[in-house]
Amino acid sequence: MAKTKFNIITSTCVPLPLENIDTDQIIPARFLKATTREEKFFGDNLFRDWRYNADGSLNKDFVLNNPNYNGQILVAGKNFGSGSSREHAAWAIAGYGFRVVVSSFFADIHKNNELNNFVLPVVVSEKFLQELFDSIYADPKTKVEVNLPEQTITNKATGNSEHFEINAYKKHCLMNGLDDIDFLLSNKDKIEKWEKKASE
Repeated sequence: MAKTKFNIITSTCVPLPLENIDTDQIIPARFLKATTREEKFFGDNLFRDWRYNADGSLNKDFVLNNPNYNGQILVAGKNFGSGSSREHAAWAIAGYGFRVVVSSFFADIHKNNELNNFVLPVVVSEKFLQELFDSIYADPKTKVEVNLPEQTITNKATGNSEHFEINAYKKHCLMNGLDDIDFLLSNKDKIEKWEKKASE
């Protein structure tokens, strides 16, 4: 798991304006037999059934195979990550290299899985989401800035910004490159001091 500290990301985007993208579409169930997280394996199979034709050849019509679109930000339609709770879906998104997913609504479990895997889910209004799609399609080199400290997302093409919400604990972990275990270890002295005081 890449535990890169998250601060401000400015990147081009990959547009995927489909609603109700579920976790089986993100990573098909046949890939869930893997019990260890190998980022390249899951990243290579992100949206597998959309990226490849039945004969294994590339589907040239799918956005991940379009050389015009790339970057660390995936901009997706409403209700992203619905369906099963498989964490493998977040593994695949992170393994592909996305640091941010933008949508107007996320399924709760998938949203938390993304946060646990150092991917930032950014919830925006449907109006702002549509503006992002319009800007990206008008110019694939359009950049978006995601500022975690300020909790803002800015469309560099228009200058428009929105504020997004994030759990304070998860924000702290992302900004410091900490998973849950790292967080506990970083507070080991405080925990031991409290336990000692509680036992007196």
